Amino acid sequence: MITPKIISNGILRALATILIIVAILYFLYEIQTVIVYLVISLILCLIANPLIIFLKNKLKFSNSWAATTTLIIFILTMIGFFLLFVPLIISQANNLSLLDTDSLQKQLMTTGRAIETYFNIQHLDLNEVLRESKITSKLDFSYFTGFINSIMGFMANMGMGLVSIFFITFFFIKDQEIFKAGAKKILPDNNEDKILNSILKINHLLTRYFIGLLLQLTVVFILYLIVLIIFGNKNAFVIAFLCAILNIIPYIGPIIGTILAGILTMISLIGSDFQSEILPHTIYVVIGFLIVQAIDNNISQPIISSKSVNSHPLEIFLITLISGITFGIVGMIIAVPVYTMLKVILKEFFPDNKIVSVLTERI
Repeated sequence: MITPKIISNGILRALATILIIVAILYFLYEIQTVIVYLVISLILCLIANPLIIFLKNKLKFSNSWAATTTLIIFILTMIGFFLLFVPLIISQANNLSLLDTDSLQKQLMTTGRAIETYFNIQHLDLNEVLRESKITSKLDFSYFTGFINSIMGFMANMGMGLVSIFFITFFFIKDQEIFKAGAKKILPDNNEDKILNSILKINHLLTRYFIGLLLQLTVVFILYLIVLIIFGNKNAFVIAFLCAILNIIPYIGPIIGTILAGILTMISLIGSDFQSEILPHTIYVVIGFLIVQAIDNNISQPIISSKSVNSHPLEIFLITLISGITFGIVGMIIAVPVYTMLKVILKEFFPDNKIVSVLTERI
């Protein structure tokens, strides 16, 4: 028989559970920076795994020396990147940030008249429409420059974060075996082998995936840069860098990057003749970016998505699409790694299930 005391105890337990969950979520929110550091460190470990294996197996390095050498290589690579590229990024970003917005508005009005003449729009006075709507006064011309400057500010304030990330990464690499031994003590005995096998397979597949993704972004960046340099874009490095980073977002990122490249190309040429300079250069840049994306979509992405995580391209497309619809851009970015982890876990724990066996036959 259900008594008032049982009901009250149930309500109290439910409230206590809710409070505990809220407290945990709040705690995770408060330490979100630490969580980001841990995730970045884990990704660095996955990327570094081939090098660590080489140092240990071929050169007979100890755990400490392998971790130290790997960390030094990461630091030297980062320093080299800063010495070679960051001064160029900062100088070009400053050029963009110093744009005279008043002059830019006047030049846009001139460009509008050129468009009107070029397309023979005789029945519509674009300048009058712009004046009446006051659209130029409402446009935030510093949006893109603000975006670039925010990236520069983020990079400038990453000092403490980099120290923390490298510190965590060092111990992740150095004490892998200790962590595995500790996990064995914590894990339930009946599922210990399955869990450890899952971790090893996930580690192997995601290592290949992140290395492949890094290579893909580098290739796309170089191709974007070549296109922009060929057509004489003044801010080629910055635009190529930003558009390559946007490629992290599957399918949508390249589209945004192409639009961004077209807009920034037009901005860099404002003041030139619309028919002979602005329009042709913008069209050429957009076509060049589309060609790069065709190469990337048909060569780079299938190799990374299919070969590195052993999944069919259509499978990857559908998972990315579903994740994007459900969780937005973040879902699209993490779709492939999370899906790979789930496939490995399902194969370990439910190998006899027909659906699981079909989905994981390539793993």
